[in-house]
Amino acid sequence: MAIKPIVKFPVASLKSKAQPVTAFDDELRRLVADMIDTMRDAPGVGLAAPQIGVPLRVAVIAGNATLPEEPAPEEVAADSQPSGPEAEAVPPLVLVNPEIVAAEGEQVGEEGCLSVRDYFSNVKRFARIRVKAQDLDGRALDFEAEDFFARVIQHELDHLDGTLFLDRLSSLKRALYKKRLKKILQAEEENEQN
Repeated sequence: MAIKPIVKFPVASLKSKAQPVTAFDDELRRLVADMIDTMRDAPGVGLAAPQIGVPLRVAVIAGNATLPEEPAPEEVAADSQPSGPEAEAVPPLVLVNPEIVAAEGEQVGEEGCLSVRDYFSNVKRFARIRVKAQDLDGRALDFEAEDFFARVIQHELDHLDGTLFLDRLSSLKRALYKKRLKKILQAEEENEQN
């Protein structure tokens, strides 16, 4: 399929709520294939459709995010993925119209995001969640996730509601990042002019 450009904060569309999927067709399959290619190329362990500019409630989670041998949070951020053959061994999980229907416990771990340039921070999430969604054919999915797997799902589902992990940080941390982002954007602009 195709690798799509990833929408980066502060683009306004990242703050919009995605619409439910109503057609389970070839167009949806192409979208999901593009999302998987884009996620793997980035590399990341999850990607939501709004991150490639498509306002639909679709997320993909890399199969290695579901493996029992989970890395420590400081070793792998929510959107970064190890590369190599093991990264391709387990097929990605496709979630269409997902929702968290139950949650409990608490975990704090470092997250980054493919849509947020050069920033990682600790984020508080639920430790265990129950998810209801649909697969590519519209069949119902109902499963539980915990630890890193639960963190990745919560991160991607936030994107579907127009929430970035930055929104879960203190106002001071957000302000410091916005100041740093301004410098990053200025440097990018200068590089483009040269």
